[in-house]
Amino acid sequence: MISVALLAAFARTTTAAVIKRQAAITALTPTQVTSFRPYTHYASTGYCTPASTIAWNCGENCEANPTFKPIASGGDGDETQFWFVGFDPTLGEIIVGHQGTNTSEILPLLEDASIIRESLDPSLFPGISSSVGVHSGFAGSQARSAPDVLAAVKAGLTEFGTNKVTVTGHSLGAAIALLDSIFLPLNIPGITTRFVGYGLPRVGNQDFANYVDSQPIEVTHVNNKEDFIPILPGQFLGYHHPSGEVHIQDSNAWLACPGQDNSDDRCIVGDVPNIFVGDESDHDGPYDGIEMGC
Repeated sequence: MISVALLAAFARTTTAAVIKRQAAITALTPTQVTSFRPYTHYASTGYCTPASTIAWNCGENCEANPTFKPIASGGDGDETQFWFVGFDPTLGEIIVGHQGTNTSEILPLLEDASIIRESLDPSLFPGISSSVGVHSGFAGSQARSAPDVLAAVKAGLTEFGTNKVTVTGHSLGAAIALLDSIFLPLNIPGITTRFVGYGLPRVGNQDFANYVDSQPIEVTHVNNKEDFIPILPGQFLGYHHPSGEVHIQDSNAWLACPGQDNSDDRCIVGDVPNIFVGDESDHDGPYDGIEMGC
């Protein structure tokens, strides 16, 4: 259940705390939208068991990326979210995928008005300022798989002779993937890192969003229609998104929304100013026809 305190806080929250309307909102071309399909399927594959991803026999999602070469997989789907690492020879990239969770399971992580932020673990994120605060639940989830993911990525970079890594996921999986996107370059210098997330909740504070924006990481977080998970935790709790939003409209057009938490009503913050106007059913998709889940 969503707490009364949270509902009341959202009811009185206005868009005054977010950035002003920005004019440079642009539509993605059909070719650009189609280019996300491999990553959308990889994000959906994150829901599949480690046994099926290491064998690459997980059904429709695996069949959508048939040349993928698995390297490692893990997680128990409970304490540690499922994850997988492999190489896509068509894209020329190491792919890291993380399991998401359904709306009823992620809401308890997001609904408490006393949501705790913590500094990033310096053993995993060396050199990052302690002022960079992140959601403690997301940080804990990322930390549990981080050593194994790092080892698998290093092995794949060596085996396949690439320096490109893309991390992806949906919902909680997107939050873990965003943290991976700054974790991996800190521990593997010289790689080119991309993050493609779907239904991403806010992960950290303003310093976190600014840090992500300052890094040479290609960031895209895709929000579907009136999905309200991306507006949680609220900005009144000190949480902020990095730049890189793409918002799918009711017309199914994909619009690139510049800046952090763009308040234009064509972007998620303006379109879904509070959870009362959101639609839980939009969280799993479809994202260009693809629903999340194994």
